[in-house]
Amino acid sequence: MRTEGARGTAGHPRRIAVIGGGPGGLYSAALLKRLDPTREITVWERNAPDDTFGFGVVLSDETLGGIEHADPVVYEALQQEFVRWDDIDIVHRNNRHTSSGHGFAALGRRRLLEILHQRCRCLGIDLRFGSEAPYPAWLAETYDLVIAADGVHSTTREAYAHVFRPRVTAHRCRYIWLAADFAFDAFRFEIAETEHGVMQLHGYPYARPGQNRPDPSSGHDASTEPSASQDRSGASTVIVEMREEVWEAAGFAELGEQESVARCAKIFADALGGRPLRSNKSAWTTFRTVVNERWSHENVVLLGDAAHTAHFSIGSGTKLAVEDALALAACLTEHPTTAGALAAYEAERRPVVASTQRAARASLEWFEDLGRYLDQRPRQFAFNLLTRSRRVTHDNLRLRDARFTESVEREFGCPPGTPPMFTPFRLRGLTLRNRVVVSPMDMYSATDGVPGDFHLVHLGARALGGAGLLMTEMVCVSAEGRITPGCTGLYTGRQAESWRRITDFVHTQAPGTAIGLQLGHSGRKGSTKLMWQGIDEPLPTGNWPLVAASPLPYKPGSQTPHRLTRAQLTDLREQFTAAARRAARAGFDLLELHCAHGYLLSGFLSPLTNRRTDAYGGSLPDRLRFPLEVFDAVRAAWPEERPMTVRISATDWAEGGTTAEEAVEIARAFAAHGVDAIDVSTGQVVAEEQPEFGRSYQTPFADRIRHETGVPVIAVGAITSWDDVNSLILAGRTDLCALGRPHLYDPHWTLHAAAEQEYEGPGTGWPVPYRAGSRRPRTGRTDAPKPRLTLER
Repeated sequence: MRTEGARGTAGHPRRIAVIGGGPGGLYSAALLKRLDPTREITVWERNAPDDTFGFGVVLSDETLGGIEHADPVVYEALQQEFVRWDDIDIVHRNNRHTSSGHGFAALGRRRLLEILHQRCRCLGIDLRFGSEAPYPAWLAETYDLVIAADGVHSTTREAYAHVFRPRVTAHRCRYIWLAADFAFDAFRFEIAETEHGVMQLHGYPYARPGQNRPDPSSGHDASTEPSASQDRSGASTVIVEMREEVWEAAGFAELGEQESVARCAKIFADALGGRPLRSNKSAWTTFRTVVNERWSHENVVLLGDAAHTAHFSIGSGTKLAVEDALALAACLTEHPTTAGALAAYEAERRPVVASTQRAARASLEWFEDLGRYLDQRPRQFAFNLLTRSRRVTHDNLRLRDARFTESVEREFGCPPGTPPMFTPFRLRGLTLRNRVVVSPMDMYSATDGVPGDFHLVHLGARALGGAGLLMTEMVCVSAEGRITPGCTGLYTGRQAESWRRITDFVHTQAPGTAIGLQLGHSGRKGSTKLMWQGIDEPLPTGNWPLVAASPLPYKPGSQTPHRLTRAQLTDLREQFTAAARRAARAGFDLLELHCAHGYLLSGFLSPLTNRRTDAYGGSLPDRLRFPLEVFDAVRAAWPEERPMTVRISATDWAEGGTTAEEAVEIARAFAAHGVDAIDVSTGQVVAEEQPEFGRSYQTPFADRIRHETGVPVIAVGAITSWDDVNSLILAGRTDLCALGRPHLYDPHWTLHAAAEQEYEGPGTGWPVPYRAGSRRPRTGRTDAPKPRLTLER
């Protein structure tokens, strides 16, 4: 039994068990022993020391910097082994595009393990190979700390599944790890369009010519050992990946290992120069994303793939494990108790890992949906691939390789010196001077639906800020259609006159900025308090009756709406058309029909909120019927030359709700009725939603709709920087970007984006009285963060 006395100090465990002899487990052992040579550390690894799977390992400069400061001995050993390169080659339809300046470093996985084995032995760590670790509960009782670095199939995680609560998500592609006995001269992505479907190759060098060593990744069979000539040629990792249905159609499910290897070499013969591939007990597998609600339990802690996985297409597995080890060692040094250290380790690493997993998921889904982008222009396709994870951006890529980025911009149609966001875009008879939209934002500041001085200043300030399109908040078609008593409307002449005052200001004082009206009805989400008094909370007094597709309250305690009758549907349609006519006379340039966020028309679209059994409920075409009737009526009342858009919720983020596939069909239906663009939002349809928030997290839905329907789209949702806007536009994932909160923070967001990019062209312009402020103010210098863990050399 372990005792407090055996550990010495509570936060500095003496006896440590490490389950798993991969890079994360070995490096954590080495760091902890180096921090305190008196520690007794044992590593259990089920495989032999020269057994390893996979071939090359990629580490970032950031990770290497952490290793350098924490353990110069390991760092120097790695430095002697690394293959470094800067280029990425993308080959598709006989077009090869090269982007430079990316800075990769790789080495053989076996060499990495050999270096770590040697370091552990020199430090006096007990390495037990070919030995299953004892049961985790026994280790937890016997040792002061148990580090579970036992991989994606972690038995430790499963033993404490009730505590860690893991979620494992399988994805839609099959892939296989292979190797080639020559060194690619760049990180290579190659696309093969076969009779069975699209396949892709990911390849990168991990041994320079003349650097090869006998590598267990080639197996112990002499027939798979690199020959002398191969040894002189270097080595590369090759991953072949394709959708599950393509894998099945191509017959890989029936092939043995060597037959699969030979077939892959034949498919990608051009990339390989006709040379063979080799395997090491390689098998086709499906990537699984591992997420745990907790990473530690008492004195047991998860590390690396046992705690989390991130798709290989962003090269993060070994990197994350090594960074976990650095953070764990640092936290155990900094905190007085083991429990406190483990909590600090998880608090530090969880947001970093979550960010990496979001990027990895974006990357893996891009490859899953690769077929969607095959018809893009060649350079745009390459740019799209490079920026797929959202970690490499337009500005970042321009710094790395200005010539490549400029070639993409020229192909896109950007005039010289013009960022993508400042290129014009045409919707029907309206030409927007740039791609920035001030997103609709409810202000809850009207009286009796009349927009007042606040709205003039609020919208006027943002019109002066340089965006191409300024949108109003949701303007309601009736008093009963308001969300709150503070919502604006367009159901009286006085309201229309007040809106005319605002549109006149925009057109005269901010020429070049268009102003659009978002038209809607609250449905079951109406008669609530102002947002800052209690969002979605019913009014304590003065409630008005609600109507909706079905008599379902938004959440417990909300008012139950009345189910709309046929006669009421006709009346509502007339309310929308009357408001549209007033909007036209009020001078709006564009009209958007609000069919998102659980409001009235959205309530018809979602199966979670539409339980009708008549012609307006049931199947998707029937759920679409009333929103399309309203759209047609409004389109007929709206001037022909002025565009109309529709905002939809592309997913409800709830089981049984609108799916991404249905969102495509919804967009396609509106396109067939003449919509000019789809404004793609998500959620807010049901109170029990579980959104997957993150950077530009709603953009993939817009991207899919754009490519599968051909209709222009407006992307919204956590797009916060001009760099993101440029990246999304240039990659072809959206046509326009709508930003809300950034324009609350900075009404002149677009003008400042132009100034920061040193752009002064026709895509935007400073109002004459503001030109003195068109230069970015100087700021003081900032210092880079210090390394996470620094030890004496």
